[in-house]
Amino acid sequence: METKWYEDGLKMIEEMTTNAEQIQDELLRGILRRNAGTEYLRRFLHGQADKQLFKKNVPIVSYEDLKPYIDRIANGETTDILLAEPITGFFMSSGTSGGQPKLTPVTADVTKKNGLFRNLFESPVMKQFGDINEAGKRMEFMFARPEIETPSGLKATSVTTSIYKGSGFRAMLPKLYTSTVETIFCPETQQSLYCQLLFGLIQRDEVVMIGSTFASTLLRAIKFLENHWQEMCSDIKTGQISHRITDSGCRNAASSILKPNPVLADLIENICNCKSWEGMITKLWPKAKYVSCVCTGVMKQYTAELEFYCAGLPLVSALYASSEAHCGVNLEPLCKPSDASYTFLPNMAYYEFLPVRNDGDKSIETNSNNEDPEPVDLVNVKPGHCYELLVTTSTGFYRYKVGDVLMVTGFHNKAPQFQFVERQNVILSVDQEKTSEADLFKAVTEAKAVLDPIGLILSEYTSYVDTSSAPGHYVLYWELKEKEGKPDPKTMVECCFRMEESLHYTYKIYRKNNIIASLEIRVVKQGSFEALMDYYVSKGASFSQYKRPSCIKSKEALKILDSRVTGKFFSPKSPL
Repeated sequence: METKWYEDGLKMIEEMTTNAEQIQDELLRGILRRNAGTEYLRRFLHGQADKQLFKKNVPIVSYEDLKPYIDRIANGETTDILLAEPITGFFMSSGTSGGQPKLTPVTADVTKKNGLFRNLFESPVMKQFGDINEAGKRMEFMFARPEIETPSGLKATSVTTSIYKGSGFRAMLPKLYTSTVETIFCPETQQSLYCQLLFGLIQRDEVVMIGSTFASTLLRAIKFLENHWQEMCSDIKTGQISHRITDSGCRNAASSILKPNPVLADLIENICNCKSWEGMITKLWPKAKYVSCVCTGVMKQYTAELEFYCAGLPLVSALYASSEAHCGVNLEPLCKPSDASYTFLPNMAYYEFLPVRNDGDKSIETNSNNEDPEPVDLVNVKPGHCYELLVTTSTGFYRYKVGDVLMVTGFHNKAPQFQFVERQNVILSVDQEKTSEADLFKAVTEAKAVLDPIGLILSEYTSYVDTSSAPGHYVLYWELKEKEGKPDPKTMVECCFRMEESLHYTYKIYRKNNIIASLEIRVVKQGSFEALMDYYVSKGASFSQYKRPSCIKSKEALKILDSRVTGKFFSPKSPL
């Protein structure tokens, strides 16, 4: 039964990618027919549903352009100012990757498509491991986010929370997952995490998959276990949950699963009580076949540390999605995270791609008036080229800039495959130079190679521009994990210089002319980025959807990191 489900999913992917252009055109036609009469589109389409008129007249927009309409709906106006279909609520983004949380209207069509997408993305993953649903359980760290009621009475919640609230998910939860609904909906994150780890340890012989939405959450869970395994072993030995767990739902769930088991407690204690935690995931959960979490984009920095704990288990980045649209699946999930490409599914949204010129890239042609290049359709993108993603959906997002830059790596049938490159925003700038997320990641990658020979792992980093003195300079916060050695000043100064050497030409010219001061790395003590995450979660960010910001703008967040600095190091000379 399960095998047929996977086969049907793969067959559907083949059919959709083969007929990608036709499906895209039909999808856009349907969206325009339904919504051409809305207040928003009527200004541009005059009631028509023509594709060429759409491309000519409807502007390319960001969230700020649509926010006034969404706010009006949230405040009680009728939805037909932006979309024709009635909405059932809003999805709320985490707000940690791009600033403030965003509201996305949710309709019955969206709910149906998201359900289909989840089934399709599991098909290429599961087929690699056989009938995994029948083989055991998934230890997946899941955290519901509190709903917010808008003035209209409609609820706003995260995409993942909407899944957890569904009756279908709740029905299959006891069979497929080690966590319980009480732990997922526990309002206290630390208690939820403790119980989910504890329940996963108790059911260790059934666990065949370990995962979370993002790599950062999974690493947070492992580090939490490093600090609390002794307490959990005591719980397992006595059959009594720790006094730290005060949530009644979690305590009730524990009472049904927690029985005295001294043998299991001693086994786990012997495994955990070691000098190095290298390979600990495979030791604690020996039947696990893979680790599932997003390891691409801003999550790439966590790959090395996850591999340290996984000891050879595949790291699977299965999907590419956002609150606005679920887009692509990884049809080769066993590839290295750095090689992961996502095949876009043409039935999820209408896609356009705005060519992005990288430094030195002469391949992007402007029109005769030397204006910006025009967006291209899904099937017309070119391998090796970079594009900013635009989506048009039935929920009122028309020619909407998601903010992601993607590179075409190839095609599956007629549907392109993309790798995530960066968020389309300048994150650091002292003067006129513009340093992107990709620029910063490249420089950090070059610099952290200095750490490898001495057995150090860069587990977390972020940045900001310090303009408290003139000239201003870039500041990097690094949290290091000691695998074997310890950081020394000479090594850290070399890391600073390597970073500057790896940054773009404009930055280096400005450094040479003293328009930008020496780059600085501030090493923070372990646990600092956990405190940063706790801060953003306390401000409303979703624990399971948290993305570590590449650049810190919040003064309070900077205070958290600066209070934990153990060393400051500067580049010794200009990189030119």
